[in-house]
Amino acid sequence: MATVINRPEAQERPRADMSKFQEPEFRNTPITPDRYYSKEWMQKEWDHIWTKTWQIAGVVEQLKKQGDWFTADFGTETIVCVRGENDTIRAFYNVCQHRGMPVVTGEQGHAKRLVCPYHGWAYDLAGKLKTVPDEADFIQGSPCGKMNMVEVKCEVWAGFVWINMDDNAVPLRQFLGPIADQIDTYPMDKMVRTHWMTIEGNFNWKLIQDNFNESYHVPFVHPQTKFVMEYSHHHCQFDLFPEGHARMFMPGAGPTKQLRGGENETLQYLAQELEFWGLNPDDFRGGKTGEIRKALQQAKREKGAEKGFDFSSYHDDQLTDHWHFTIFPNLSFSLKPDGNIWLRGRPHETDPEKCYFDMWYMTLFPEGTERYYSQSMAEWVDVSVPAPHIQGKVGEVDMGPGISQDVEVWGVQQRGLRSRGYNRDYLPWQERRVRYFHENLEKWMGMAD
Repeated sequence: MATVINRPEAQERPRADMSKFQEPEFRNTPITPDRYYSKEWMQKEWDHIWTKTWQIAGVVEQLKKQGDWFTADFGTETIVCVRGENDTIRAFYNVCQHRGMPVVTGEQGHAKRLVCPYHGWAYDLAGKLKTVPDEADFIQGSPCGKMNMVEVKCEVWAGFVWINMDDNAVPLRQFLGPIADQIDTYPMDKMVRTHWMTIEGNFNWKLIQDNFNESYHVPFVHPQTKFVMEYSHHHCQFDLFPEGHARMFMPGAGPTKQLRGGENETLQYLAQELEFWGLNPDDFRGGKTGEIRKALQQAKREKGAEKGFDFSSYHDDQLTDHWHFTIFPNLSFSLKPDGNIWLRGRPHETDPEKCYFDMWYMTLFPEGTERYYSQSMAEWVDVSVPAPHIQGKVGEVDMGPGISQDVEVWGVQQRGLRSRGYNRDYLPWQERRVRYFHENLEKWMGMAD
């Protein structure tokens, strides 16, 4: 049964704690390349990571009414989440107790009961076996009420349905630690999933999490960002939390201090947002692009309520900057008051050199508005149109201008990690979130000293 974690109302939302966290001590063990292609590593991760950590199965919005269900794939398992009586949300292994057939097929649906399509065993929405054909024919006695679906630990928080395959797992909020309070400052449960994309990649899932745990690559993989964000580690803040999670504060709404020129590009990229908030891009010509960030923060403060937003609980920095959180082992949230890019790598069923990469974009529509311009996706989105699940292989799905650039790197990097000319990592201090991620992997897998 899902535990519902109550989130504070907008007027009660806490202000984010921006203070610098104390740096942990690092073991500096090698990030060996075999962990990206070894089947032995893959099995250990399944035994100690994937079946022990909290994962997001889907969004609560998919379960609007009693009988709605959706499935979530993780490695070799498929979990079915369903809204039952009294609006209780539960999760189960999607497998019939008769002969192992999946009880439901497909991605989402609606049913009064969950009925196995093979032999008709019917379970109620609480997973209890209610009827079977030829019930009197079982010499070991009727299976009804006895051979029930196996439940998976489940909690609802921040608009998401979370699951954990470990019956002894700590509660979700304990697992998240201080990062839960950080995310609570955003109205995540009011955001609508307006983009839903999945690709099958020819790379290990950890390359995704490595990538989103550092900004060292940004000026090279995302050269366009120099016009609209400050990517230098000298002007960003990195924090590592005891539970294994991390965050980064990266100033936005203006060019990097290292940029010379580029005024036209900066104003072009930010034009839609500036005009939405009543600012004239031409007012920032003549060397004034560095003033955009503060001007935009002030405009949002002054006009937020009339535009349908409540910014009262936010720091000024939250109104323009990129607050990026990586949740161990495989989730990334890049948060803004009007939206959230949600990124995740999932393990392949059998091949450590493949994985699934999910990208969602969650949009907070201004009150009374049906269409809104998504700055991060650079397109208009419509609240009344459910996001279709777009799936394919690398190159078949456009994940937006920035994320698609990341995807292009990972398959090439995977091949390089196989080279006899590469032995181990050599990281600068600004990439310490990468090291922290791997040291936590090793700790969970019992490899730490």
